[in-house]
Amino acid sequence: MFIANNISKQINNKIILDNISLELKKGEITILFGSSGCGKTSLCRSLALLDYPDSGNINIDNKQYMFPSNQKNLHLPDKVNMVFQQLFLWPHLTNEENIKLALNKFSSHKKKLFTHLIKLLSIENILTQYPNESSVGQKQRIAIARVLILEPKFIFLDEITSALDIVQINNITKLLIQLKKENIGMLLITHDLHFIEQVADRILFMNNGKIVESGGKELLINPKTKLLKDFLYL
Repeated sequence: MFIANNISKQINNKIILDNISLELKKGEITILFGSSGCGKTSLCRSLALLDYPDSGNINIDNKQYMFPSNQKNLHLPDKVNMVFQQLFLWPHLTNEENIKLALNKFSSHKKKLFTHLIKLLSIENILTQYPNESSVGQKQRIAIARVLILEPKFIFLDEITSALDIVQINNITKLLIQLKKENIGMLLITHDLHFIEQVADRILFMNNGKIVESGGKELLINPKTKLLKDFLYL
């Protein structure tokens, strides 16, 4: 279980995250959506400890992280990882080298996992290519493989379908459903309502730095607040 309580953050005296609490479960897909600039990416970065919250606490499998913290270089190794919209693949490395980059050593266990991942993601034929020789959808899968080889318990994915066509989105949908079966918890940022309907177990609607509605997919049909009704044009 991943539990965040009262997560808050300000930048230049502007409230970016306002006392946010949420829970993520392994084997579930939680969708985070809302208008541009409402704080979605900032929340994911704070939850992944890429940017520290100003206050609040995070509990992952009974290990507690309190903020503000006097610890330097605080991070969640091999537990939580994030796939960014920009992907951040190194152009001078092959796709295979990009996947293995974060590993300290390529153990026999990691070799088996690597073989499993390239089959799962259908990337066997593009490992020797460089990112600029690969399609957007292929690069998405390389970035996901780079995260999965670290064996995280939770993955945050920021707008991973934004540059994909319908066929590629369908492929990503199938992949996410498979990752659920492998008991990985996922938090996805997206604006694609059809995609939300296809994959979400739980949805969180964010506005102005706050989670204003949370629940199942029924909220897309029967929202409780005017903010979500206006967002959905209902």
